[in-house]
Amino acid sequence: MMSRRSLLLSALLLAFPALPAARAAEYRTGALRVEAPTMPATLKGARNGAGYLVIHNEGPAADRLVRAESGAARAVELHTHIRDGEIVRMRPVDAIELPPGAAVRLAPGGQHLMFLGLARPFAAGEKVAVTLVFERAGRLEIELAVTALRPAAGHGHH
Repeated sequence: MMSRRSLLLSALLLAFPALPAARAAEYRTGALRVEAPTMPATLKGARNGAGYLVIHNEGPAADRLVRAESGAARAVELHTHIRDGEIVRMRPVDAIELPPGAAVRLAPGGQHLMFLGLARPFAAGEKVAVTLVFERAGRLEIELAVTALRPAAGHGHH
């Protein structure tokens, strides 16, 4: 027969099976550390989506994110937002600069990964495999955690 302590511990473990997974994902290659890779869920029929993450360059030399690849879309482009008077426009960029000792945030309203021609819509809780290609550090395979769609997410509905 199980003791009360064992029963309590078992109940807690069953109630919180995803506790270790709740920590933000983190990936490393060379001097680069990638954390918090996410993608807002996409609406049915959405053709495009966006990916966000933070890249820390912990080394003494600059690097650049030069490409992203994924089977989840026809193409993945590196994008930024540019203000043109009162209008903010999205534009593809050739690379995202990663200065030494700095953290570069790919986030809504700024630099981000743009998934064009989605293979299918993505629901909260899913993972999207992406390969990041860096000029110096090489290739890094990551997974973006699909998060619940928020009305002001900014992308994912294009």
